[in-house]
Amino acid sequence: MRQAVVVFTKVPRSGDIKTRLTKERGGILTPEEAKIFYEACLLDVIDSVIAACQEEGADFWVCHDAGGDGAYLSSLLKGLTHPGKVKGIFADRGGSFDDCMQFAADYILKPQSGARLADSVIIIGGDLPTLQPVTIKNALAALEKLSQSEAGRQAAGQCNDILTPAVGAAIVEAPCQEGGFSLVGYTCETPFDFHKVFYNMDGITALDMLVKKAGEKKIPFAALEMVPDIDIPIDLASAIPVMCSLELAAVTDPTVMVPRRTLAFLRELGLEAAALPPER
Repeated sequence: MRQAVVVFTKVPRSGDIKTRLTKERGGILTPEEAKIFYEACLLDVIDSVIAACQEEGADFWVCHDAGGDGAYLSSLLKGLTHPGKVKGIFADRGGSFDDCMQFAADYILKPQSGARLADSVIIIGGDLPTLQPVTIKNALAALEKLSQSEAGRQAAGQCNDILTPAVGAAIVEAPCQEGGFSLVGYTCETPFDFHKVFYNMDGITALDMLVKKAGEKKIPFAALEMVPDIDIPIDLASAIPVMCSLELAAVTDPTVMVPRRTLAFLRELGLEAAALPPER
């Protein structure tokens, strides 16, 4: 099965990225610091993705927001450890977050002309500095295994009337905080779309909606370990000790990917996590 991984990102721009980390929104960073922080996160995430894709033989793509400066993003990606491993960069078509995620998946699985670019796609955010290559490899392996299962073939057959589809249905996810997910993937034969996953009027969390859709169609489903994103100051405070622990673990384990750019920037700012003693 041909597999692809897409990092889904906004092009970093001061005042338009990670705004909930800025002082104007009750955070601790200036708009320019928030931009630089996100750029470091994005490059660290992409290095982890490329490491996994190289080992597993998957293609790697980057999808950015419709209004983003693609030329600036291309220039930024030259700072990657292996910039030549990026298969391609494309912009979404705008709309709701559901619409943008759907476009990113369809770009890989349902091209408008010619053959599809891959049989499965995994979409990952750019604000996951603790993401490890092993998580991505596990996601790719889970999609491969579930898509070849009898349940996967039956779920795929529901929507295309093919008795034995070459690729079965499967969904994989890694949760993040507050009922969301930071990684999601599915195959080209999976009867799934992002409609109402992120935006619905029923108060259903994104992860609950993902589970609901998979359950209703009996789609084989894999849940990986949590990979937290960083949106607000408490997320950042929680992630700093994890990043430091990865740095120490990498001394004796070469498979651990250290978010070196993100750590370097935080240390340059003098930021570290703290646990305040309880009030008496």
